[in-house]
Amino acid sequence: MSIESKILSDLADNLNLRILRTSECHGKYINIEGKEYINLSSNDYIGIGSDTTLQQEFLEQVDFSKFLMSNPSSRLMTGNNSDYDNLESSVERLYPNRRALVLSNGYAVNSGVLPAITTKEDLIIADKLVHASIIDGLKLCEAKWIRYNHNDMNHLESLIQKNRGDYRRIWVVTESVFSMDGDVSPLHDIVSLKHKYDLKIYLDEAHGFGVFGLNGAGYATSIGLGEEMDLTIVTLGKALASCGAFIICTSELRDILINRMRTLIFSTALPPINLQWSRFLIDRLPTFGDRRDHLFNLINITNSIEKGDSTTQILPLMTYDNITTERVTSQLREDGFWVTPIRTPTVPVGKSRIRISLTSALDESDIEKLIKHC
Repeated sequence: MSIESKILSDLADNLNLRILRTSECHGKYINIEGKEYINLSSNDYIGIGSDTTLQQEFLEQVDFSKFLMSNPSSRLMTGNNSDYDNLESSVERLYPNRRALVLSNGYAVNSGVLPAITTKEDLIIADKLVHASIIDGLKLCEAKWIRYNHNDMNHLESLIQKNRGDYRRIWVVTESVFSMDGDVSPLHDIVSLKHKYDLKIYLDEAHGFGVFGLNGAGYATSIGLGEEMDLTIVTLGKALASCGAFIICTSELRDILINRMRTLIFSTALPPINLQWSRFLIDRLPTFGDRRDHLFNLINITNSIEKGDSTTQILPLMTYDNITTERVTSQLREDGFWVTPIRTPTVPVGKSRIRISLTSALDESDIEKLIKHC
């Protein structure tokens, strides 16, 4: 048996072998291998991706006399066209007194920011459950980095007290809505620590943007702490149903990133059509309050699945081990729900689960049906 065959065999034996399935999404449904399911694995949280009315409105204003499908250069060469300027200006209206910088995707942002803005004189303290893209960015840093127990403010403060005098600057890294557990970060407590110890805060709003706040600007803004975040990271590929990502920061940090962020410097620019679509949606994001209200109504209904403490659109149905996870996944799919199993090693041993994502494309009847099968 070859080394490659052995690796694949081991993955299969542990129920961890991943495969790519061809799928077609339309509204709340997904078609896979000829069968239609209710889609509970989408990040299209406010139902933009399936809104043909929005798509038609956008296409009617596009100037097709220009070539829109490619931008074959990096932003620092010839790819920084006016569509970038327009998109960043629209984003900045959501975040007063801050600047925006658009990149190709969230992974590029999270793996590139911290290596660009930290040195050996800095310390990074990250929540243990931050996304894999942030962890990969940490591994590229010259700065020392350590991790605090998930949402444990006592542990975080003890690490700060132990290390504060040894470093020029400490960055605390967390997420607004955590992608696996669907819980939120105690940002009020982290901001209190920021002022007490002169810290910097790096916040990933990937799963909060578009969902929280009157204008959809994210969880931190919804609780009045948006301007306390020194760096806010947002993906355009989830609730906004587009592609790309952006950073919210000061003008000085933006200039440093332009000069030192390898994932910006060495990445091809986004196509104009994608930049224009993102701007079209950003400008309309404050008007999508009815979608957000409907989503939170669905969240409230799902509280009966567990113990009434769900506060976000991400619901972990805990199955604990890979075998049970596989069995429950198969049963839910047989019942007509497309769900995604999250198994070890993506999560720690004993923490396997089925990750349910709610979107405003779903109806109350879909959730009631789901509850009956859980």
